[in-house]
Amino acid sequence: MDLVKEIQRLKKEKNAVILAHYYQVPEIQDIADYVGDSLGLSQKAAETDADIIVFAGVHFMAETAKILNPSKTVVLPDLDAGCSLADSCPPDEFEKFTKAHPDHIVITYVNCSAEIKALTDIVCTSSNALKIVNSIPKDQPIIFAPDRNLGQYIINETGRDMLLWDGSCIVHEAFSMEKLLDLHKKYPDYKIIAHPESETHILNTATYIGSTSGMINYVREHQDEKFIVATEAGILHKMQQEMPNTELVPAPAKEDNTCACSECHFMKMNTLQKLHDCLLNESPQVDVDEAIRERALLPIQRMLDLSK
Repeated sequence: MDLVKEIQRLKKEKNAVILAHYYQVPEIQDIADYVGDSLGLSQKAAETDADIIVFAGVHFMAETAKILNPSKTVVLPDLDAGCSLADSCPPDEFEKFTKAHPDHIVITYVNCSAEIKALTDIVCTSSNALKIVNSIPKDQPIIFAPDRNLGQYIINETGRDMLLWDGSCIVHEAFSMEKLLDLHKKYPDYKIIAHPESETHILNTATYIGSTSGMINYVREHQDEKFIVATEAGILHKMQQEMPNTELVPAPAKEDNTCACSECHFMKMNTLQKLHDCLLNESPQVDVDEAIRERALLPIQRMLDLSK
């Protein structure tokens, strides 16, 4: 069976749309109707007129699509595709944390569960985090969760005194400073670009810091330069497709792995076969409890309104 042709046939027959994150395997990115970062994917999910949303990403992303489109069927190729960052923020503990600081407005990074979003005043992504924090009055105390590295980056950029939840992404914390400096010695004319979920000492080496889409845009605008890319290695596929003549090297992780780069195990759980099967069977479906969905929708909608 030609999986690609069969997926395209099923997609047309069922009026489905395939949304994929930049960290998905190349063959999924290539068949997707839209490939993007968390903000772009949220915007596409909100505006789609498809009956079925096939979300090639991780669980919290499919949940966000369902929160925005409760009447649509949302399927995820592998229901076990989770997120270490989302897992680092259990809802019961986070609720206690927010209740202990009732005067604080709560901003959460989109990489969290629906239950956490329901405890939130406004959601952000790495693309719009600075804009959203800057939209809050300066005298208003802020809780920022769940990513402490992104939170620290925002504090450094804005000067805001935010209370940070102690969560992190294992992929972005896996970059080795020592290996990165060694790599830079090997490629001294390569500029380092990094995602703000990386630790501060990594960000301090970067020429450019931005979201996945921001990094792609930066490389697009500087195609004659060479880059060491410090984020999940899946992004290199789209970068190289768009900028085939630009030299790109993935930043090295602390652990030795086959590509000397950092990969998200959860993102890579989705395969072309699983994507085909979930579209064929319309399963596994992602659902969100209606009471939680209604509460989680408000902070997501505030983010989308501010991002226009």
